[in-house]
Parts: sequence; C-alpha cells; structure tokens
Amino acid sequence: MIICCRLSVLRYPLSEQRTENREQRTENREQRTENRKQKTENREPTMYLPLKRLFDILFALLALAILSPLFAIIIPLLRLTGEGEIFYFQKRIGYRNRTFFIWKFATMIKNSPNLGTGTLTLRNDPRVTPLGRYLRMTKINELPQLVNILKGDMSLVGPRPQVEIDFLAYPADIQAIIYNVRPGLTGIGSIIFRDEEKLISESGMPPRDFYVQHIAPYKGELERWYQQHLSFFTDFFLICLTAWVIVFPHSRLPYRLFRGLPPAPGFLPGWEGGRVRE
Repeated sequence: MIICCRLSVLRYPLSEQRTENREQRTENREQRTENRKQKTENREPTMYLPLKRLFDILFALLALAILSPLFAIIIPLLRLTGEGEIFYFQKRIGYRNRTFFIWKFATMIKNSPNLGTGTLTLRNDPRVTPLGRYLRMTKINELPQLVNILKGDMSLVGPRPQVEIDFLAYPADIQAIIYNVRPGLTGIGSIIFRDEEKLISESGMPPRDFYVQHIAPYKGELERWYQQHLSFFTDFFLICLTAWVIVFPHSRLPYRLFRGLPPAPGFLPGWEGGRVRE
C-alpha cells in the first residue's frame, strides 16, 4: 500500500514534467518556423539585387531617351493648362523606411493633399485637372519616376512608395518588412489595384475607412508574397502584366499566372469570397 502511494506521488510529477517538455518543444518548433519565415521575408538573393540595379539604370536611361519626345509635348501642355505646374514632388516612405521625394507630372490642383479626401483620389475627383485625368488614366503621370530610379530611390519593380499616412495603414508586421526592397514604379500591389480609385469610390464606406480596413491589409499581403518570390522571372512577368492591365484593368490574369498569390478578396471586381465569378 505504501509502495503504491509512493509510485503514485512520483508518477504525477513525472507526467507534469513530460507535459512541460512537450510544450517547450512545441514552442521551440514554432519559434524556428517564425525565424525561417522572417529570413524568407528578408531574403535578398546574392546576384539578383546588383543585377536588378544595373538593369534599372539601363532601363531608365533608355526609357528617358525614348520618351523624351512625349515629354516635350506634355511639359508645355502642363505649363499652359491647369495651374501651370509641371512636376509634383511629394515625400514618400522608401527603401529601409527612409523618406525621399517622388517625381510625378502634376495632375491635381495645388494643396490637394489638404483638400477633400486627402491622399486618396476618387473616381472623377474634382481636384484632378482635365489633362491630369488623361495622364492618370494612362499612368503617364508616373513616368518622371524614371529619375527616381536613376537616383536609386526606386526600382522598376517593387512595392509602391507611400505617403506616411497610407504607410501607417499597413499592419505593423507589414510596415516592418515591406520596404526591405526598393519601392517600384510598378509592382504586384499596383497591378491588382489598378483601378483603386473606382474601388474606393464605389465602396459605400468612408474612403479612409475602406482603405485602412480592406485595401491596405490585402495590398500588404501581396507585397509580402513578392518578397518571398524575388526573381528575374517574377519581375519580368510583373512588367508584362503592368502593360496588360492598362488595357484590361479587371483582368484575372495575375491570379492565373501566379497561383500562389493570397486569395482575392470579394470586393475586387469579378471575385467573390476569394473565388472568381465566371
């Protein structure tokens, strides 16, 4: 009887110890998984980045040379229309969360960030000038960012640089990693949200609330996906898709080409509950 009692007393501490050991091993596995995930998100392939930078410089120089006749037409038109402004410079969050000034053709009236919906632009926004509306629709207004690419502020492909208020709309874990790569002239987020102005305008919610609750979290997951798939092949297909969605803004091709993209949210045109509506 005494022996049984002693065995019983010994058995329970041993059982508790084994449980604690199992819990500790589980925590260790979870920590290792999280560490591997963090390393993947911060992954910078050895040859990819310097070669990409070389390509950015060559592409920007070639593009500026080819587009110079177009710029020679747009610059006088901007000077003679609207408020006479040609370029628009705005502070953005960039590589390693450092700020820089982005170049754009002026498409809105002065002081626009302090008027109406602030940094968010709506469909038929009254702050946009008539010429600016065409430049924004064709994305020609973004072409001066070739200068930012030459300066090293940006790359051809990467997450779009945001103003501070829009950057802070990202979840904290996205803020920590999204600009581990240089921001881009185009990227998976800007391709999927090619018609962001229309989405915000037709959401039925206050513009800022819709952006913070729906657009920013999903856009952040898209950019996380990009960093997990850094390669010349990914960049090449994103460049091709950029041209494609200018012509077909609601195309589902990105999801068919990149099968591992985060499931599409239901508010995107043609999608419902992460599934395409045929």
